[in-house]
Amino acid sequence: MPCVHLLLAVSFLMMPDLLHGGGGGGVAAGRVPALIVFGDSTADTGNNNFIQTLARGNYPPYGRDYAGGVATGRFSNGRLPADFVSEALGLPPAVPAYLDPGHGIHQLASGVSLASAGAGLDETTAQMLSAVTLAQQIEHFKEYKARLRRAMGGAAADRIIRRSLYLFSAGASDFLGNYLLYPLRRRRFTLPEYEAYLAGAAEAAVRAAHGLGARRVTVAGLPPLGCLPLQRTLNAARPGECNWGLNAVARRFNRRLRAAARRLDGELPGARVVYVDQYRVLADMIAKPWQYGFENSVRGCCGTGTFETGVLCSIDNALSCKNADKYVFFDAVHPSQRAYKIVANAILNATWHILK
Repeated sequence: MPCVHLLLAVSFLMMPDLLHGGGGGGVAAGRVPALIVFGDSTADTGNNNFIQTLARGNYPPYGRDYAGGVATGRFSNGRLPADFVSEALGLPPAVPAYLDPGHGIHQLASGVSLASAGAGLDETTAQMLSAVTLAQQIEHFKEYKARLRRAMGGAAADRIIRRSLYLFSAGASDFLGNYLLYPLRRRRFTLPEYEAYLAGAAEAAVRAAHGLGARRVTVAGLPPLGCLPLQRTLNAARPGECNWGLNAVARRFNRRLRAAARRLDGELPGARVVYVDQYRVLADMIAKPWQYGFENSVRGCCGTGTFETGVLCSIDNALSCKNADKYVFFDAVHPSQRAYKIVANAILNATWHILK
């Protein structure tokens, strides 16, 4: 299964809509020179199009609601949370992919995605699909910083690096596409040990980015893994229902990640590190879709909506829904563009206070 990661966030209904100028969005606009993104398929805006991997989303029906109907490599019908966050910060409405040779360093200076669909916090997760590992993404960030300095001079480049907002979004595939699917990691770790290992890997990645100049950092927790349409289909005990055991795994990991973010926020000199509770907002959309204007939170839009993701969406494209805005999920793993916009709003609500 190519990409099973998402991003998600806090109490949406009781907070201002930053994507339409409310609350902290106005405070942050103009004060954040770039958005720099690490992670997996919830954040990959097209990097995997330029590497040898099966984890690609550069074919229909992906991108059908993106500008021009282009399948850019984003695993959704349109934009991702990072794109909406970028736009709300007064930056370009689409975050360019670092590995796309069509993007020069001056374009990347206002934002860049280093993420790779299929990646995880565990390096072996990315290796299974030949995705760009998190360690390699950090190396690409180091290279990006050097390119900025050559193009803009040290002072201007350092300001961009220091004042940018950094978003980390990964971890779902480590559980669903690695630990729970293959025996390699289960032989080495118990489940609680693996949760701790991944939280430690996330902490190490943030420390590495801080060492290269990152100061404003958000780390996104996991969604309710057991309520992804694919996991409902695979739930042998209660077919079609959420797998509450997987949801418990996500919540336990999120507690560890929240604690790590709090620790980093206190320890890293000059840094602000914020945990984004994405579990809650997606869980609320899934439980009460009508409150958000959705009609379906059980199946994805593409194909039958029960198991298709990646190339299977293309094979079953004729079965896809007519209006993805009515669905929380676009495929059996990834949210729709409209759901991602709600997630982005929640990310901003959790983050704006560090952008003043």
